[in-house]
Amino acid sequence: MGPKYTNRLIHEASPYLLQHAHNPVDWYPWGEEALSRAKKEDKPILLSIGYSSCHWCHVMERECFENETIARLMNERFINIKVDREERPDLDELYMKALHLMTGSGGWPMTVFLTPDLIPFHGGTYFPPEDRMGLPGFQKVLMIVSDYYRTRRNEIMRMETQMREALREAIKVVPSEKALDPSVFSKAFELFKREFDPLYGGFGKAPKFPNPLVLTFLLRYWKRSGVGEALRMVETTLEKMAEGGIYDHLGGGFHRYSVDEQWRVPHFEKMLYDNALLSQLFFETYQATRKEKYSRIGEEILAYILREMSHEEGGFYSAQDADSEGEEGKFYLWTKEEIKGILGEERGELLSAYYGVTSRGNFERGKNILHVSSSLEKISGEFGISLSELRRILKEAQKKLFLEREKRIRPHRDEKIITSWNGLMISGLVYGFVATGDRTYLQSAQKAVQFILKRLSKERDLMRLFYHGRVQGEGYSEDYAFFIQALLDLYEATMEREYLTTAYELNGVMIERFWDDQLGGFFFSRKEVSPMVGRSKNPYDQVIPSPNSVAVLNLVRLGSLKKEDSLKEKAERTLHLFYDYLLESPSGFSHLLSSFLFFLNPNPLT
Repeated sequence: MGPKYTNRLIHEASPYLLQHAHNPVDWYPWGEEALSRAKKEDKPILLSIGYSSCHWCHVMERECFENETIARLMNERFINIKVDREERPDLDELYMKALHLMTGSGGWPMTVFLTPDLIPFHGGTYFPPEDRMGLPGFQKVLMIVSDYYRTRRNEIMRMETQMREALREAIKVVPSEKALDPSVFSKAFELFKREFDPLYGGFGKAPKFPNPLVLTFLLRYWKRSGVGEALRMVETTLEKMAEGGIYDHLGGGFHRYSVDEQWRVPHFEKMLYDNALLSQLFFETYQATRKEKYSRIGEEILAYILREMSHEEGGFYSAQDADSEGEEGKFYLWTKEEIKGILGEERGELLSAYYGVTSRGNFERGKNILHVSSSLEKISGEFGISLSELRRILKEAQKKLFLEREKRIRPHRDEKIITSWNGLMISGLVYGFVATGDRTYLQSAQKAVQFILKRLSKERDLMRLFYHGRVQGEGYSEDYAFFIQALLDLYEATMEREYLTTAYELNGVMIERFWDDQLGGFFFSRKEVSPMVGRSKNPYDQVIPSPNSVAVLNLVRLGSLKKEDSLKEKAERTLHLFYDYLLESPSGFSHLLSSFLFFLNPNPLT
């Protein structure tokens, strides 16, 4: 017997949209059909934005979008549009800005109510089906918002005007009149130092994110300035993260973030971009310090990516869910009894002592998250064995537990292949090759490049994503910037001219499609989401770098390699465009700081 409901999302390429294809909600993908109907029927749009490995997106679907009563209300009163933020980052960026303006916060799932002119007038994130945890029930929200839209049109028009102006102001960037001054680096360092956690590494309190872009800047700042504290901040953070539960000690790779300040309890999803950026950082820290532990973690990350996140033709998948069998983290958790049953009493006790495993559990429901809770030296003394023997036993035990874990039901894998994230991962593989000499990494990087050129290129243009044989969406400036960077990394590692030629050609297309001749810098998308708002340049470095930050690096490198001063001039104009932001809020522009360092002194870290 087939599903009871099927909506328009069944024809989409995004795994996230396909997850909602059998909801009773009459979902549309973003497109002309939905937008025209909203105008024709004068109905507000309910825009729901999320992504396939988002835990709370799954919860809201289960509680609200599969609820027939709620779905009926949505269908009667709204035009309902579902968007994958990873497929349409331009929509995500614009409406997240609006949500912050309306509520002061944001997150996913993002739930925004729009006028037919695509201007938001109300919004939130997760809503439960009924009032709970201080949140209004979704059914109540739907009634209030639709009634307000129908009966308070003058208010809606006033709010629409205010929001349109606020969004225009939010995306407006004017070049700085100040001269570019290297003193911004020491000011940024002092800010990061104040936010640094000297005990556990990282920045601020829980929840803690890895922040590889901040750490990358600190590594470069140390190299330029000789300030040893910058390197210590990097090393402390990487060591504590690699010991914590945020790291998968059996399979390699990092989870998304830690809910506590000690990196012990992760949010269990794994993202390609996190592991791409962290692999680069670990290899660079190894090159800076020659400490093998950093290279080992970098190699374990790459082993995980090549084993579990690789398409047979060469591209890399996007993410793995936090949940399996409806339970967050279940795939990664252990009881002490399980461990002793697999390893035996003596070795089970030894591994438990090292990884903080207890009979009561260090997580929920008596389960344990593996994290390094004691030093090798201490365990060696307690169990009366040599360090070399202890390392051998732990390695064998980890392998046994990994093989046992492989029998479990795995978390869902989002198998869409995104051009920009693949660019970051290709660079991670090249960094691994340069640091270790392992040609497996080089060959995997080259294979991924060929995949993108074959599958995700259309004439002169890059496309956004590939999923099970289907290609979807025009590329954004980040797709060009990150892939060009990967090609330049490959060229410098191999000196094979074809990579430089392709990078140069794509950089020309990127300038043609996205460069702002009037003010400088690169727009994020080729077209505006709403003509009433305009095109954003998406300047902030967040979990991934801004395309403008990476473009500065690319322009400097290509300008030097091709001896074209006009490219370096574009890099300088881009830095000038965002320089006031650097001065006011360096923490939001950590990779642009690295790009500025490179602009002033275009030498490699090592």
